[in-house]
Amino acid sequence: MTKYAGRTAVVVTEATTIGLAVAKRLVEGGAQVVLTARTTRERDGLGGELGSTARVVAPSDVTACLGPGGVVDLLFADVVATARPLLPRLRDGGAVVLMAPAPSPVAVQELADELVSRGIRVNAVAPGCIEAPGGDGAPLPPLGRLGAAEEVARAALFLATDATFTTGARLPVDGGLSRP
Repeated sequence: MTKYAGRTAVVVTEATTIGLAVAKRLVEGGAQVVLTARTTRERDGLGGELGSTARVVAPSDVTACLGPGGVVDLLFADVVATARPLLPRLRDGGAVVLMAPAPSPVAVQELADELVSRGIRVNAVAPGCIEAPGGDGAPLPPLGRLGAAEEVARAALFLATDATFTTGARLPVDGGLSRP
């Protein structure tokens, strides 16, 4: 599958399972991917898992990894503060997807307003009730099961690549927990 061929994506997240799920789908789709991991041990393990079209680096090494003049088409980050240092590298017409459990709707909208003149779309997924390794049996949402990191990844990629007329949106991926 080459859905993301020719694109460069950066995934800068603390939620390792969700960030990894996004990175895997991007690699499977043909993208060049930079994924961050805090420790050397994580970087070594994840690098082998993703293959040769992905680089796993420390968060402080992302810009160096892109090289001089390197641009990013798709940026996935936990919060605006994590995304902000990479915004100058973001290609006009690109996309930012924030992936935090409770992204501030105001922060999402403010960043979307800031980048709209460059044709950059900014959206957010709000994961909740996601199964985690070694989870403690959290209460189930209305759908009656915990979600998977892969389900959050699909929603994030939809906002990044398919929702081309959407910006400033926040999509709950929580099994109906946040419904009114």
